Amino acid sequence: MTERRYLTLFVLLAIAWGTAFAAIEVGLATLPPILFAAFRLDVAALLFAGAIVGLGREWRPRTRTDWITIGVAGGLMVGAHYGLLFIGQSYVSSAVAAIVLSLTPIATPPLALALLPQERLRAPAVVGLFVGLAGVVVIALSGGSLGGQAIGVGLLFGSAFAFAVGSVLTERLQRTLPVLSLQTWAMALGAGILHGVSYAHPGETVPSLTAWTTATVAALAYLGIVATAGGFLAYFLLLDRIGASQLSLVNYASPVVATLVGWALLGESITLATIGGFGMIVLGFALCQLPSLWRLLAPVAGYKPRRRSAAGDCVVVDGNVYVPADRDTGRAPRAAPTAD
Repeated sequence: MTERRYLTLFVLLAIAWGTAFAAIEVGLATLPPILFAAFRLDVAALLFAGAIVGLGREWRPRTRTDWITIGVAGGLMVGAHYGLLFIGQSYVSSAVAAIVLSLTPIATPPLALALLPQERLRAPAVVGLFVGLAGVVVIALSGGSLGGQAIGVGLLFGSAFAFAVGSVLTERLQRTLPVLSLQTWAMALGAGILHGVSYAHPGETVPSLTAWTTATVAALAYLGIVATAGGFLAYFLLLDRIGASQLSLVNYASPVVATLVGWALLGESITLATIGGFGMIVLGFALCQLPSLWRLLAPVAGYKPRRRSAAGDCVVVDGNVYVPADRDTGRAPRAAPTAD
């Protein structure tokens, strides 16, 4: 896959995940949020199961750790994440939901520090965490009160937190299941949990036939097929090829898409406070990911690392070792021999 195809797939992923928030907004007009989230996962789980059969992948959990990983991924990264997301978005606009969810990469480092012994949290990351949290507070208060807007933002923050905790815990577990099989089990478990919660929730009722409008069915199909199944497929293809650091930038491309789509198709308005809060979240992410961003952007800016060689005054540039000009003879620099 070429660099151009990587970029195309990245853009398509940002569009799929960004437009998903508008689809959620459409479906919430007629369906209860928890049940709607469960239906979305039903569709995705069926598609993933079909892919496993078609590709002949191993699907059976073989170890105790496999089952624990399924429980963590299904309970936190899928069940809690999507349940809180759909309930939270019933209080706020699709743009605000997308922006608050972009906090996930900022919430991950301190959790990794607490749960992964080898991780270290640097001072800029600590500052970035507080800046990102401040951005969420700004968005929560942009409605001018501590009413529904703040409740929705709080639920969305819980969604981002649940996904971050699940990601870190999953990283600790040494599973044997392939990623596709793990996702299938997680989607199925998450769907089952949400169906149970929806059934027990007094505010959720089984939708009547009149609730299944053309727009609702289209929104559900889009979320299950494009945003979830297709989105996760694109995500893991990119993860294998460009790495997690570069791929995490999709969390900040998706809210831009969600904001534009919400404004153009749903008539949503975006306040300056919301834009400012999003800017603070992006700044917080940059501070948390300074080393990764530097490795990513330094070559683009034309920076080439230089370091002194252990052998005298040699200088290493792009893997080539050079000897500076002789001070006495003024001869031009020459390439020093290097080991193959």
